[in-house]
Amino acid sequence: MNWIYLIPIGIFVIFIVALIGYFVSIYNRFFSLKNSAEATLGQVRVAMKKRLDMIEQLVDSVKSYAKFEKEVFEKITSLRATATNAGAGSLREVDKASRALFGNIVAVAENYPDLKTSNTVTSLMGSVKDIEDEIARQRYTYNNIVQEYNIKQDTIPSKFVAQMIGLIKMEYLQFEEEIEKRPKIEF
Repeated sequence: MNWIYLIPIGIFVIFIVALIGYFVSIYNRFFSLKNSAEATLGQVRVAMKKRLDMIEQLVDSVKSYAKFEKEVFEKITSLRATATNAGAGSLREVDKASRALFGNIVAVAENYPDLKTSNTVTSLMGSVKDIEDEIARQRYTYNNIVQEYNIKQDTIPSKFVAQMIGLIKMEYLQFEEEIEKRPKIEF
């Protein structure tokens, strides 16, 4: 008679253990995605700092041709400080401002043919383009991770786990792409 009572209890215990195991696996996946997103966002910050360093080097190369050197250096310093601790929303503003700075430098280079043909400037512009590509790749990776994280929060049963542990959706990393606009040059 003891065996008859032990079978339902054993099945119940196995069910509870399986349920706990499933909860733990969902919990671990959420934090794995969150940590991956944070690491990728860090890589975006590093790439943006590299971009700003390259822009600063470009300014060094063109400073004899441009009157806006001091203002650009102040903006770069400010943007670099902002990029260090920026979240996904703040990085959008850093990206917009650094694109505008780079656009001004490109416009100055176009107005001075000697500068445009300089090997240093050409090399640095190529480096900035490579960094732009790196930022785009990292942004794509970050947004894919965030998408999976946010989808898990909208789908059952992971939605219940997210609610139980108080997780909120993550913000996508979106930059304003101003391809159509020519940069405004102000000295």
